[in-house]
Amino acid sequence: MDTLLLSRIQFGANISFHILFPTITIALGWVLLFFKLRFNATGERKWMDAYLFWVKIFALSFAMGVVSGITMSFQFGTNWPGFMETVGNVAGPLLAYEIMTAFFLEAVFLGIMLFGASRVKSWVHTLATFLVAFGTTMSTFWIIVLNSWMHTPQGYELRDGVVFATNWLEIIFNPSMPYRFVHMMLASGLTVAFLIAGISALRLLWGDRCEAVKSALRVGIITGATLIPLQILAGDFHGLNTLEHQPAKVAAMEGNWETGPNIPLVLFAIPDQEARENRFEIAIPNGASLILTHKMDGVVPGLNDFISEDGEVLHPRVAPVFFSFRIMVATGMAMLVLSWAGLYLLRRYGAGDMPKLPLIAFCAMSFSGWIATLAGWYTTEIGRQPWLVQGVLSTKDAVSDVPAGMVLSTLIGYLVVYAILILAYIGVITYLARKAAKGEPLSMRTYPRSGEAEVVALQPGE
Repeated sequence: MDTLLLSRIQFGANISFHILFPTITIALGWVLLFFKLRFNATGERKWMDAYLFWVKIFALSFAMGVVSGITMSFQFGTNWPGFMETVGNVAGPLLAYEIMTAFFLEAVFLGIMLFGASRVKSWVHTLATFLVAFGTTMSTFWIIVLNSWMHTPQGYELRDGVVFATNWLEIIFNPSMPYRFVHMMLASGLTVAFLIAGISALRLLWGDRCEAVKSALRVGIITGATLIPLQILAGDFHGLNTLEHQPAKVAAMEGNWETGPNIPLVLFAIPDQEARENRFEIAIPNGASLILTHKMDGVVPGLNDFISEDGEVLHPRVAPVFFSFRIMVATGMAMLVLSWAGLYLLRRYGAGDMPKLPLIAFCAMSFSGWIATLAGWYTTEIGRQPWLVQGVLSTKDAVSDVPAGMVLSTLIGYLVVYAILILAYIGVITYLARKAAKGEPLSMRTYPRSGEAEVVALQPGE
């Protein structure tokens, strides 16, 4: 294992851990705003109870995301100096835009959102919640802009091997950015929908029958059932865009070796890159052509087209892309089935009387959004190889010359810390749910509609 491979694994481990938490905070901020607006409109206690519970999870997720993002950014200098040396004139300003338009909003208004419910007028607290939610979305926008530009770069020129921006509108609105942004926002919405449904189902199983839990469960199920068809549609458009701009990635996703029409949809196989064939293949005739070109006889690119004249492989490792794509799709299908079944059960039984088995299923799917997001991220990022910036900078040309042993030691340290933190994170969420089920968390004595009345926080037991 050399420095290049270890550095890729280390960055992959860091970003895998980091992305889990923004995936929650991006959409959870908007759900909290919905809870607060419902409370403002109805004055019903259940909406503020739901807000007060889920804002704790938002705060925990936000803190974990910020800290893990800092360690990830350090690696641009320690492991990948060639990245900023070559494309820093584009990447640097985009990251600065994220700080100016997103972090400032979050830093200023997060404290009001977390601690201001009983200290400021209701409209001020609602505005703070909106601005924090908007800030997380703007942060996502700029990160997706940079990542999309790395996949489909435009609006630049090379001078002595260094990238210089020539058109910022083309850089920002590069060909894949709209598809990736929509796909990521929907992924975050689904992650939060199933997290809310799962934790609410867990509280119901523990005997918590308060109206806040029932309302949160309904919100989670309805949101998930609404967003999953949109995500499937967005994924189809995203796939067509990828086919146009990164055909080697699509060939790896499909496990297709030879370019041609009437390509089958491979449901399962074990890709053998050395033999350049699939073993134990189970496929649907013409399926890949139909999905990717919307025609039975549509031409789908094959991996054998991406080998240079001197034998160099110019496509990604097939197996990781092939399997991660199928994990993402399978998780999405499970989300579709469970959320639509949940809709039916809501109509038949209501949230409070839902049978035990589907509640257990929602509990098991609490973090399914994480699985789908990571699988999709691996498909996207491994599928870009051997390029770090498509057609501009290869991964091997950007890596540092740090000794492999040094990278390995820090990688092991990261993995140990991240394993502890992720277990602690899930443990804290479970603890909060258990505490809420026992009626122990902070509650509110009065809930003003307009913010004119005083709101008094109660300690447990009061």
